[in-house]
Amino acid sequence: MAPSKSRAPGGSATAKGGKKPPAATNVDEYLARVPDEVRLALEALRRTILTAVPGSTERIEYGMPVVHHRGPLVGFAAQKRPCAFYVMSPALVDAHAAELKPFDVGRACIRFVPEHPLPSRLVTELVQARVSENAARAAG
Repeated sequence: MAPSKSRAPGGSATAKGGKKPPAATNVDEYLARVPDEVRLALEALRRTILTAVPGSTERIEYGMPVVHHRGPLVGFAAQKRPCAFYVMSPALVDAHAAELKPFDVGRACIRFVPEHPLPSRLVTELVQARVSENAARAAG
């Protein structure tokens, strides 16, 4: 019988007692490793983010996809069941508390399940607010 495997956040499978495979090196590879339902939700979130910030770049940081525009902007990740959208700004999460009530919210993280995704309008608003924060930080 083959050793059992489990999926770690980000979709990397590990064999019991074995070594983890190499971490994803790009966002497409990261998304390919997560379950289909979660992947579809994260791909939709990714499209919304990239549409809101033309010219942004993506990379894997902290074991998850992070979008950059004048520095780290937002990130997203697959967790055991929910998906996570990392706004990276507690002030923005606080400012949108009323709109975020239906979701499981952390200090700068919003967790959601694929069947109840974040509204695109809200994601766009949060991402654009982060662009403004990064621009203000860059300006001094």
